[in-house]
Amino acid sequence: MRIDAHQHFWALARGDYGWLSDDLAAIYRDFLPEDLAPMLDTAGIDGTVLVQAAPTVAETDFMLSLADRNTFIKGVVGWVDFENAASVAEIDRYMQHPAFVGLRPLIQDIADADWMLRDDLTPVFDALIARDLTFDALTLPRHLPNLHKLLARHPDMRVVIDHSSKPLIRDGVMDGWAQDMSALAHNTNAFCKLSGLLTEAKSDWIVDDLRPYVDHLLNTFGPDRLLWGSDWPVLNLAGDYARWVEVTDQLLSDLSDADRSAILGGNAARAYKLRD
Repeated sequence: MRIDAHQHFWALARGDYGWLSDDLAAIYRDFLPEDLAPMLDTAGIDGTVLVQAAPTVAETDFMLSLADRNTFIKGVVGWVDFENAASVAEIDRYMQHPAFVGLRPLIQDIADADWMLRDDLTPVFDALIARDLTFDALTLPRHLPNLHKLLARHPDMRVVIDHSSKPLIRDGVMDGWAQDMSALAHNTNAFCKLSGLLTEAKSDWIVDDLRPYVDHLLNTFGPDRLLWGSDWPVLNLAGDYARWVEVTDQLLSDLSDADRSAILGGNAARAYKLRD
């Protein structure tokens, strides 16, 4: 089964997408299941993981309601206020829905780079572990040393690093990011998403701009801990769904069929314990 391990939906009228403004013209409109379904069919993709795009409980409820009506949504990664221990009760409410698989705080938008190490977040991290849920780490390269510390504190937490931690592809910079990702790959059990790379590249990107970063991830995390995702519709800022599928096929062309199958679906099923 082929899985898109990272995509979003939003309806602007809901009003909680604070980062989404009309200067992002390519994505400043509603994006809903009926928009994505034809592209999934064309690409031969069987299901998706729907990931939060707003820091609200209401958006998580919205996503779970979409999963009720669209069977291709195999998992939903939601949001709670990690700073509030009472959010554990919210997690338990979400768990009544079979599509709920994990949580994601918007770490990249939090000014304090040390936020994830705050002691008052521990109850929610502990709840993720106790309930066998997945933590999506939306980090930038500057957050990686702290992410390493966090995973040392919680070695039993199942973690997926979103968008390969957004390396500085447009500047051709690998130093720092490469070493920190290697350390996470070697010292933790974290998974890493092969997603969101086009929007980190130059507007006139070519496949070879991405290749060193993808090769580094393959050499460190290996094909058994990488997950393919589209980051659609954010992807539309730099390309489109069909083009990203084509680029992925080129970047993974030297792998065996088994390794490609793992990256393109099998690993997502393991990382999120997806329903059939």
